[in-house]
Amino acid sequence: MAVTIKDVAREANVSIATVSLVIHNHRRISNATKNKVRDIIERLNYTPSRSARGLVSNKTGNIGFIITNDHFLRNEPFYTQIFIGTEIESKENDFYVLLSIIESDFKERDALPRFILDRNVDGVIVAGKVPEPLTEKLLALKIPVVYIDYIPKYSKFSTITVDNVKGGYLAVNHLIELGHKRIAFVGGDIEHPSIRDRLKGYAQALEKAGLKIDNALIETSEEYPARANGYNAAKKLFSVNNGNITAVFTCNDAMALGVIQYLRDNNRRVPDDISVIGFDDILTERTNDIQLSTVNVPKMEIGIEAMRLISALIKDEKLLSKKIILPVELVERQSTKKLL
Repeated sequence: MAVTIKDVAREANVSIATVSLVIHNHRRISNATKNKVRDIIERLNYTPSRSARGLVSNKTGNIGFIITNDHFLRNEPFYTQIFIGTEIESKENDFYVLLSIIESDFKERDALPRFILDRNVDGVIVAGKVPEPLTEKLLALKIPVVYIDYIPKYSKFSTITVDNVKGGYLAVNHLIELGHKRIAFVGGDIEHPSIRDRLKGYAQALEKAGLKIDNALIETSEEYPARANGYNAAKKLFSVNNGNITAVFTCNDAMALGVIQYLRDNNRRVPDDISVIGFDDILTERTNDIQLSTVNVPKMEIGIEAMRLISALIKDEKLLSKKIILPVELVERQSTKKLL
């Protein structure tokens, strides 16, 4: 059987609480007692459990990770890599990550994830856009919270995002440098701050190049940036701009693939007839027969930074909320081509 904290306490003739205090190097314990307990810990080859360490620290050693079911199911490659980043960094900070998937239409009457109700987490990471009732409930809990890829209206929360405006600018400027002037934008869930900022980058690139912003080339009516919605958006876009578009910038890779499928179904070649560039650089999408030009988002690094930030907030209750913006980079592949 594994050695327990009770075994150490019995051998040292001290209380379990004293052993826990020694583990945390608490100043209340004399050096003589510390040395005695540490010798026994080493001799018995005892590894402190989380419950033992929590006797003094009053911490669970757990971090909650919340994501809506539509984000998890539709954009799994994106958020999975972010989650892996939190897992990697959690080991460095001696935390466990507990995942909970909530409904995308989470309402005020809905229950919070069980790890929150049971007070089994020291802080929470929220990935992607979530309903406002969840944000309000998290605010009332008064525990450290870090949002990933979304900025809620409450400034108190810390956030980890990427430079979406710069990413949109890089994508469209790339198309402009290839000679394109009639460049369309396709987006879904335009009220999402990240998507809105990518559209802003689109506009900035056109303006800097002296190109007029044409609202007829902007399609943002889809509710969610999924592949099927990219197809639907392309259908709407090209029904009023047939033959008048040479390139398309989409708010993410999923919609880009939908646009490409629509173009193929209508005998338009990518990139020979129309160039297409996405955003996110989702690894699995490279298996498509045409490799997608895109804007790389450092997904794993987002998870790592989120875990570092939540750890810092947990360890220092006086630490103010922090906004971290990570850089992005253009990735040129086969779906964009110089306009002849």
